[in-house]
Amino acid sequence: MSIKQQNKIKYFLYARKSSESEDKQVQSIDDQVKWLKKLAADLRITVKRVFIESKSAKKPDNRPVFDGMMRKIENGEANGILCWHINRLSRNPVDSGNISWLLQQGVIKSIRTPEREYRPEDNILLFSVESGMANQDIRDLSRNVKRGLKSKLEKGWRPNQAPQGYLNDLINKTIINDPERFNLIRKALHLVLTGSITPPRVLEKLNNDWGYRTKKGNKMCKSSFYRILTSIFYAGIILSKGIEYQGQHESMITLEEFDRIQMLLGRKGKPRPKKHIFAFTGFIRCAECGCLYTAELKKKLIKSTGQIKEFIYYHCTRKKKDIICSQRKYIREEDLEDQIKQELSKYTILPEFRDWALEVLREKNDAEIKDRTKIYEMQHKDLVKTQNELDNLTKMRYRDLIDDNTFLKEKKGLTVKIRQLKEKLRQTEKRAEKWLELSERTFNFATYAHRAFTQGSLEVKRDILMALGQNPVILNGKLSIQANEWLQPIADEYPALEKAYLRLEPAQTLMNTTKIEAIASIRSQWLGRRDSNPRIIGPEPIALPLGYSPLFSSRYLLMATKLLTVPKKTPTNI
Repeated sequence: MSIKQQNKIKYFLYARKSSESEDKQVQSIDDQVKWLKKLAADLRITVKRVFIESKSAKKPDNRPVFDGMMRKIENGEANGILCWHINRLSRNPVDSGNISWLLQQGVIKSIRTPEREYRPEDNILLFSVESGMANQDIRDLSRNVKRGLKSKLEKGWRPNQAPQGYLNDLINKTIINDPERFNLIRKALHLVLTGSITPPRVLEKLNNDWGYRTKKGNKMCKSSFYRILTSIFYAGIILSKGIEYQGQHESMITLEEFDRIQMLLGRKGKPRPKKHIFAFTGFIRCAECGCLYTAELKKKLIKSTGQIKEFIYYHCTRKKKDIICSQRKYIREEDLEDQIKQELSKYTILPEFRDWALEVLREKNDAEIKDRTKIYEMQHKDLVKTQNELDNLTKMRYRDLIDDNTFLKEKKGLTVKIRQLKEKLRQTEKRAEKWLELSERTFNFATYAHRAFTQGSLEVKRDILMALGQNPVILNGKLSIQANEWLQPIADEYPALEKAYLRLEPAQTLMNTTKIEAIASIRSQWLGRRDSNPRIIGPEPIALPLGYSPLFSSRYLLMATKLLTVPKKTPTNI
């Protein structure tokens, strides 16, 4: 462009430097203005106005001075821009696109930097590449900064200014105790923990009696003190974007003490996100609206002892907007556990009854496997026969002995039969493999589940309840559950047998012929032998006979009973 053409262009000089780390290598604003004015003089460029700004260009609509300059250019007050580098104008695609469009349309006739000039008749690709590089640079820088901050957090160090009571170690890039203030703030926190003096009174003692002063020589203000009381940093945790990191700095209080301070402030521990595991959420539903029951942890400060006591309450979530649920009653976890124990007691047997059943089950195991093997062989023979029929049918179709309609109709029936036979084979295989194991687990559950529930962990209690039955619901604070079918005979038949057995008190008196015969009769009733079907031992669902296959029951039965402690006992010798 000739000097005469340049003189016709009116330039705005734009100088920008962000206060952020992206511009550490960029000349200062004063230097930019100085060198650009010198460039304008050398090129005989007319600078109509100088625009100066200290704002980041990585986001659009973040620079009021730049936006104002662009509006003036669109209004025709100038048609050229003089800047230190193209990245001074934009580091985001929105502003870059707007500048590129104005340049293509000739609204901007020249963009000048010390290195080069961009004009409307130039290949727009060059401007797009360079502005894109500026945008990519800021994205790379942002990722690197975030990566560095996260790395520092994971190492246990706060990446920004240390709070009161601590100092930034600029050499080692860590946080250390402030020798003048650390102990005073810790003393103030412990005084708040006593609950005998209010935070404002503690702050007054901190400033007036103990002589606390900030780095600037001022007394600590009320807002700063409450910021300390609600900051989990003083309990050794660094909180960043909702994520807790274990800090390496020395803590002033414990997490429990931090929670206690929040309770004293009436904040209910809210500043520290905390997840609680509840044993019975996720599968108990409201009998009225069908919504799941949820649980809440409530804390109460006992003023007489100064201790914080926790209570867990279960209630309906009432999430179905189209159903009005009247179940507003809360049920305490202790009451819910008592109701579960009552349900378990309906299906609990004495160890002697378990031993009797297992004794006979082990005797019959070989015969059971033998019979199941025969059944498996017959089922497999039937499957082979049906498969041959399907093969022959296909050959007949190849030879045009039957038409398509007949072939498809017969094939469909044989395919369904083959699928059913294969499923029966799989069921027989599973029953043959798991029959004795599941039988033992069944009786172990009935014998020890009540005790394990009383003494077990949250996970054990949850598994036992799920093994007990299906579709647990609560109505008006009362739990009801549909017991699994393999437990129902215990509720129906066992109580009378136990009552008769306990009257004999075999462990407290000498055995005689009459008592032996009485116990043998009870034993016989419990085992429920039937000569017509020797494979079935005891009430059918308890012994897990040939027809047993409820997957829900066996799944959770295995989950629960594997956690039960089963003592080794010698079966009663009758």
